[in-house]
Amino acid sequence: MRLRLLSFAVLGLLATACGDVSSPVRSQTARSAMLQSPEQVELLPLPARQELFRAVVRDSAQEQAIAAGGALALFPFVQNGELRAAPALEGRGDLFEVPDAGEPAALVLEGEQWSQERRDSLQGLSEREAAELVARSLAARWNLHPRGALRVDRADGVPYAAAYADGVLRVNPVLLYLVASDVR
Repeated sequence: MRLRLLSFAVLGLLATACGDVSSPVRSQTARSAMLQSPEQVELLPLPARQELFRAVVRDSAQEQAIAAGGALALFPFVQNGELRAAPALEGRGDLFEVPDAGEPAALVLEGEQWSQERRDSLQGLSEREAAELVARSLAARWNLHPRGALRVDRADGVPYAAAYADGVLRVNPVLLYLVASDVR
């Protein structure tokens, strides 16, 4: 009998230490989601993607409030040679909605980098179309006016959502799937 109780106790400790396999996946942080592949994030349930997007918005506001800069920012921004956090995202700001006031930014998206395949999880858009909308939205919100066209690069597996430096906006494709999950 004691052996049986001891066995149950050991199994209980193992389940606690390793995590119960029947329990739902623990929530991720926004930064850890950015390190995943877009395909992994696309497979997450919609509520999980929505919560991750809310975390991105919250974190961007916190970074701005504490004037966090550097490599740890979700939206690092280089302006006048200074690395800092980009202006915070608005609480319910839809990054698929472009507030460009009729003056759209000239963009250059490298063709092979972005998928042209339409995805249900991107509201029926292709990655390229979604990246263009998000890039235009960020350019307008951050008041970007690069010399010439704004180059938009795909930045897979980086710990940030989007970064701007020297006329180049690097967008993590994971951000596109999170933005699409929160569109109303």
